[in-house]
Amino acid sequence: MTVHHPAETHEHHYWQGAFIGDEEAGRRLAGLSTAVEAALGTPLETETVLAACDALATVLRAPEHPVRTRLARHLPEGEDPAVLTELAAHLSRTELTRKLRRELGGAAPGRLNRPDARETVYEAWAPVGLVAHIAPGNAATVAPLSIVEGLLAGNVNILKTSSGDTLLTQHLLAELAALDPTGAIADRVVVLRFSSSRQEWLRLMCAPADAIAVWGGESAVEGVAAHVPPGCRLVEWGHRISFAYLTRDAWQDPDTLGALAADVCLYEQQACSSPQVVYLDTEDERDVFAFAERFAGVLATRPAAAPPPDGHDLDPAEQAELTTTELIARLEEHLDLTRVFAAPDGSWRVMADTRPALTASPLHRSVWIKPLPRKKLLGALRPMRRYLQTAGIAGSRIDIAELSRTVLAAGVTRITPIGAMLASYPGEPHDGVYALQRYSRRVAVQTDARFATTACLDDLARPVVLPPPGGPLLGKEEVQELNRHVARADAELYFRSGGSTGAPALSLFSYDDYDTQMHAAARGLLAAGYDPVADRTANLFYCGGMYGSFISFFSILERLGGVQLPLSAGPDHRATAQALIAHQADTLFGMPSYLWQLLHEEKDSLRAYGGLRKIFYGGEHFTAEQQRTLKDTFGIEVVRSITYGSTDLGPLGYQCAESTGGVHHLHADLHTMEILDITSDRPVAPGETGRLVFATHARRGQNLGRYVIGDLGRIVPGRCPCGSHAPRFELRGRTGDVMRVATYLLNHRRFVAIAEEQGRYTGELQILLTAPDTREHLTVRVERSGTPAPERLREAFLAGYPELRAAVEERLLDLTIEAVDGSSLDRSPTSGKLRSVVDARR
Repeated sequence: MTVHHPAETHEHHYWQGAFIGDEEAGRRLAGLSTAVEAALGTPLETETVLAACDALATVLRAPEHPVRTRLARHLPEGEDPAVLTELAAHLSRTELTRKLRRELGGAAPGRLNRPDARETVYEAWAPVGLVAHIAPGNAATVAPLSIVEGLLAGNVNILKTSSGDTLLTQHLLAELAALDPTGAIADRVVVLRFSSSRQEWLRLMCAPADAIAVWGGESAVEGVAAHVPPGCRLVEWGHRISFAYLTRDAWQDPDTLGALAADVCLYEQQACSSPQVVYLDTEDERDVFAFAERFAGVLATRPAAAPPPDGHDLDPAEQAELTTTELIARLEEHLDLTRVFAAPDGSWRVMADTRPALTASPLHRSVWIKPLPRKKLLGALRPMRRYLQTAGIAGSRIDIAELSRTVLAAGVTRITPIGAMLASYPGEPHDGVYALQRYSRRVAVQTDARFATTACLDDLARPVVLPPPGGPLLGKEEVQELNRHVARADAELYFRSGGSTGAPALSLFSYDDYDTQMHAAARGLLAAGYDPVADRTANLFYCGGMYGSFISFFSILERLGGVQLPLSAGPDHRATAQALIAHQADTLFGMPSYLWQLLHEEKDSLRAYGGLRKIFYGGEHFTAEQQRTLKDTFGIEVVRSITYGSTDLGPLGYQCAESTGGVHHLHADLHTMEILDITSDRPVAPGETGRLVFATHARRGQNLGRYVIGDLGRIVPGRCPCGSHAPRFELRGRTGDVMRVATYLLNHRRFVAIAEEQGRYTGELQILLTAPDTREHLTVRVERSGTPAPERLREAFLAGYPELRAAVEERLLDLTIEAVDGSSLDRSPTSGKLRSVVDARR
């Protein structure tokens, strides 16, 4: 999408993707309700907003980028272009994701998930509908960031800017919308520039609103309040007053006075968090006057204020307030109520006052000093509670803890150290509330037992649409190289991969990303038939060199609230079986090769116990014949994949109750998937097998787009009988399982299928490739226990695999069947996984 830049200066309104003039804006305002309803009918994915905002942040940080250059032309006169870099910081994926997590509990708060997996109750944060934003004048970042907050909550947004403002907000949001290929952002943004005296337009934009956000003082709020319809939520971001509170030890500390002066001078007290009053924990007016004189000396050493950005001095009203306040304070000196210390040039003033009542300052380095003993603090401040914001407190650790509780009870919403009153931290609530919660509704859907395996209700309603992947294809080596450049702040969790197809490697995660992935895998387990209320689970994944699975499924069960026995896989099968029986485990998590050995070695005791009902496996596959044996021999009712994923990318797919074999649903809220040809980087035809390529959209500090994971698969067409819209794919082995032998491409999975179907073989199968002379040699290694006669298996392979038969008949390949003990099959030394193909030809 490209941005249409208005050819005429009168096109100063931005309406759902187009710049328009007054006449057209007035016409569209009359039909605002219809436009809102149409926009709300198209879902807005949170990821769509995050991706567009992050893309805009990237170009805003580039000094020479055309988008930044275009936007810089619309900055207010005298405004530092660095404000665009400041905007970029607020719009980055990292900051917005942190905001979503802190304020709405997750990076996809609009999805109807089960807050308690043990109940079929779904909750989500839903948009209120239409949010009308009444922005302040001459605040370049406030208006666009307010719209972004509305978008993150999924709302349609209409914004009024001041008639004296530039078109920065309109053009910034137009650039944001242009970075969204879905068009959903543009549909949800309207920006109008008009004077507050145009009451009819104000009435029209507020009439259909579900929430109205207004910045400014009481007069600004009153001007909008008259237009607030019944039931509409009024969100006031009004003026607030802040103060400092010093204990005796603190006010005698020169460093404290220096930090306090810094808070006063920064932004010339124009921020709501700037101190206007300094309270001393005393009743002695001599303390007040002495401190005021000392503090005046500190202020006198501060550099002069920078000239205003527009080059203009204070307006007459501001100058009159300064003069009047100082004059009255000087007159009251004769009553021994006050004492004034001021700069000869009027650049600062300190006014000591013996009366503790909270008094607003005329700002511009004007400070009241007042006595307020802590025992009277609550009574003095509480009458002004609706106006209080920040309290900067200085004192001992005990003082700060006790005073914090008191001032919070009085109505303060924010407490900081002296010297940090104007500082903030990512995700900090504003004026005692989270903006995203004010622009959202908490909604719930109660269902019945038919939804036991439905983890997310939205999956039954519509597919997730994520931005399409881009960039080059990445393999394991490229991802490992990227990992070396991940910032330490984003590398909070290190997982060692099993090295089943190569050397072991590290995968890096932030805790937030790990939490997102564990919740996704937990939803997948519910879909697969795991019951957190009834199931008693033994976690039998390996815990050691290959520790990722064990820890991950510990975390997943923790999030599901399920009962678990974290036993881990171990060599003492008898002890493990005894623990299963003693603690009445009925569900096993683990790798097929380990579970197969455990069950068969402890066959007698486990069959006598008879309590095992479910197996969820990962890392390898149970063949259809093995699953039949598990059910017939051990009474297992459910054998299903626990998840499909990788250590680098996390969970990628899950099975539902309708899935069989290698069929999985994609975790479509985390990843997009492509299937590319085996030999070239082009998409395969529908239904064909190719290389699986995943792009993940939920990783902090890493871009793992278009990762060639090393597996083969195909798309399963049509909607799943379980009702989910999540795409389905079928795993068809690893790229390493496809062998070029004697000019033919042979697949390990085909050998497994023939052995099962023709020979009723249930064990593991490994292929060894050698080239002892000019002719290649293929050895199929099978487990001796329960194996049909090798010659019978050889006949089955030749009869059922035409390409293999042709290679043998053409004397290009020798075929041998070798029966061995299962323990002698080659396995990965770190993960214990079977190496399906061992190529010793090189």
